Amino acid sequence: MLLFKSLEFKNQAEQKIKVMEIPVLEASHPHFFMIQTRLQTFVSFIHDNPQQKSCYSFREYLKRKMSWSDFKELYRMEEVNKNKA
Repeated sequence: MLLFKSLEFKNQAEQKIKVMEIPVLEASHPHFFMIQTRLQTFVSFIHDNPQQKSCYSFREYLKRKMSWSDFKELYRMEEVNKNKA
């Protein structure tokens, strides 16, 4: 089962920001390092560039930044669990 976490922080303009749908992966997962790096890049960009939005989906960001096959592989676990229910 794929778990998700959220992250809340204040950007440079003291605006409260929330990043949702961050996948929680074990360190042995093949995409662990890539997800950690992408998350750090994404959060740094949001922190340094004040935006109108206060809530962001990390999943939507990954959909644009990852190859489609890697994205499907990462989120495949969620689809399998939904089909079992």
